[in-house]
Amino acid sequence: MTTQLERARQFQALHQRPGIFVMPNPWDAGSAKLFASLGFEAMATTSQGLANALGRVDGALAISRDELIANCRLIAGATDLPINADLENGYADDPREAAAIITLAAAAGIVGGSIEDSSGDPARPIYDFGLAVERVAAAAEVAHALPFPFTFTARAENLLHGRRDLDDTIRRLNAYAAAGADVLYAPGLRDLDTIAMMAAAVAKPLNVVMSSGDPELTVQQLEAAGVKRLSVGGALSRLGLAAVRDAALAMRAGSFKWVAQTLPTKDLKVLFG
Repeated sequence: MTTQLERARQFQALHQRPGIFVMPNPWDAGSAKLFASLGFEAMATTSQGLANALGRVDGALAISRDELIANCRLIAGATDLPINADLENGYADDPREAAAIITLAAAAGIVGGSIEDSSGDPARPIYDFGLAVERVAAAAEVAHALPFPFTFTARAENLLHGRRDLDDTIRRLNAYAAAGADVLYAPGLRDLDTIAMMAAAVAKPLNVVMSSGDPELTVQQLEAAGVKRLSVGGALSRLGLAAVRDAALAMRAGSFKWVAQTLPTKDLKVLFG
């Protein structure tokens, strides 16, 4: 097994080298081991994937902080790959209280993580600018005081909450960069022109999530647009559930042809052995 310091340095190096890299989003130990076997260089947890696995509707902190950290520990312990964690909004409004989740994630084996500027309050879903920047600064301070290079990502959630103000999103991301964030992330970007504009306008590496991006886009196009890091959020979890649903419907209708498409038990023994 690699050490946490080694994984942290590997993850940091992925952001520093030229070009783009892609992270799948496991939701449990089995999916983490599967993705690790396929040659990926890093992975990221998904709060939606975990909510799906627990049978809950994603959003508004559908999973508890303890459940999230336990999932981080499970996934980080399943492979030698660096793991980036979706840490929701830190489970607190107060900057210092929210930043405490960085310490908990690090203790669970995580080497990078994101905190969002969404409040969870439907009436005011995005934190006011000043408080949002304070929250990023507090989280960055904790992340950079750890005994290994924790890669901290700050998320601007405007686009997920109907606030299509790209100028404000860019303003926030650049303020988060100045406050100490290592990576910037605005989930909800879809078309290549907007993604390229965002990548050019922000001061740190940009993560784009392809669960909301145009599925016709390629890694090569996104790299040319200036994107550093790609993830897919809960999309692989949702794809898995869709495949299982379709197989179950076929079974109910009397067909078992889908069995031919399953992973053989002998392959699973190798994968999980």
